[in-house]
Amino acid sequence: MTLLTLTELTWREVRAAGAEGIALLPIGSQEQHAGHLPMGTDTLLAEAVIDRAAVHLTRHGPAPRLVRLPALPFGHSPHHLFAAAVSLSAATLGAVLDDVLDSLATSGYQRIMVVNGHGGNDEIMRLAVKRFALRAEVTVAACSYWTVTDRDGAGDTGDADDTGDGERPDVTPGHAGWFETSLMLAAHPGLVRTPVPSRAPVEPPPLFDRPPYPGLTVERHGEWQRVGGSTDDACGADAAAGHRLLDARARGLARAIRAFDAATHPGRAAAHPSQGEE
Repeated sequence: MTLLTLTELTWREVRAAGAEGIALLPIGSQEQHAGHLPMGTDTLLAEAVIDRAAVHLTRHGPAPRLVRLPALPFGHSPHHLFAAAVSLSAATLGAVLDDVLDSLATSGYQRIMVVNGHGGNDEIMRLAVKRFALRAEVTVAACSYWTVTDRDGAGDTGDADDTGDGERPDVTPGHAGWFETSLMLAAHPGLVRTPVPSRAPVEPPPLFDRPPYPGLTVERHGEWQRVGGSTDDACGADAAAGHRLLDARARGLARAIRAFDAATHPGRAAAHPSQGEE
């Protein structure tokens, strides 16, 4: 089996898997997703992408041994407390990630990948990974699932039937909009409240989603509440688009895992970290 579950392993099996395997840690959030998506959307989607990526890896030749941890269900979500959220401070989330990574390293894992499902976690996650690798003899990777799409189609996973058509970069990833709603209609349709309401354009548009100049990060007090908790209109979302979007991210994550494995497998010369493997 390509994907093992930490919760179901004995401690000896954990140690054995850590010698050559890769630990996968999904992290998400519990926060408002407008009136039609559940609080755990970010956590559920991070898990769905990992599960589907494991399927792609299994289909196409020998795959690295992966051990998935239970998803960390809480993230940094103070910007959603105007409606409802369970939020960790940036310092607390960083400390939790540091403790989890330290536990994995002490338990024998030399390679760890964090897969994130919530935008508010991204910077904190990446900083935690960088800081941990400075003090522990491990190799740690991190990504947010929406950033690893397989835009080249089949790539090295062997799937040529879907090239990712239907992408809408203007509303990806967004929040509780077309992208996330389409994904949830594919992954967890029973949790989507229908009909999905239409959202009228908001003027002026929120600065956090459309900064006035490229490269700027802009936050204005009260923006999330003013726009009703979503970044774009979700009423055009559908399950067919969601399956294409989900498969593209799963294939991308599968390729990322293979590349991480090839570059960091035990026995690979550490003196040449820049050499990739196809």
